[in-house]
Amino acid sequence: MNREELLKIAKPILFNTDMVRATQDERKTATRRVIKPANPFRNKEGYRQGNGLWIDGYSKNDEPNGHIKDYSVSSCWLPKKHYIDKYAPYKKGSILYVRETWSFEPCWDCGMDTEEHNCCDESAKKFFNHDKGEYGCYVYRASFEDNVYPSAGVWHPSIHMSKEAARIFLKVTDVRVERLQDITEEQAIREGIGAVKYDSNTGKEMSAALDWFPVIWNSTIKKSDINLYSWKANPWVWVIEFERIYPESDEL
Repeated sequence: MNREELLKIAKPILFNTDMVRATQDERKTATRRVIKPANPFRNKEGYRQGNGLWIDGYSKNDEPNGHIKDYSVSSCWLPKKHYIDKYAPYKKGSILYVRETWSFEPCWDCGMDTEEHNCCDESAKKFFNHDKGEYGCYVYRASFEDNVYPSAGVWHPSIHMSKEAARIFLKVTDVRVERLQDITEEQAIREGIGAVKYDSNTGKEMSAALDWFPVIWNSTIKKSDINLYSWKANPWVWVIEFERIYPESDEL
């Protein structure tokens, strides 16, 4: 499919800058997301996995992989496959586009040169921005050094990136439900964790991806949710595996 066809069916997924770089290098092929209530309006008093989500992994009846009870949906047990197919944020085969930290770079920063690939970011594509009334291109935080800023001086959060600015597309290859602490060393590597890292809080050297994963995970959790969704809390998570795909019309 070309870019336009992908954009019509793609769903958004947010990655931070480190995740984007790992995905670009094809080191990251999996991500974990906390299971939130499938129907938040049913639980007006607040959703808690401990009393709102139950997962039975034993094979019985018509579901060999177990059953799930989500009180935000129903008090009845549902086959795990049915629950995943209906309530997972992404399905096997889904096309995703990555939302990442971005900025708009007007062409006057490049001497008003509107030719393709003659910009501060060689992979950028020029277009006319009707909102700003000028030519320019989208540039991305992950393509620059950590201490470099766009000429406009502002990096915009990934949540505000439009679909039209997407440059990374993924295809979901598997979706399943696990406890967070069930992750293996192999899976931690698939999360994009590279070589030796250091925990700035303890100074401890983390040589194994599985050692480092809890630190990275906790850094993504809001302080108000730390007791619910931290590594120590061991919440149920969606495990989403994917592969990168490239639009046919793009020169990547």
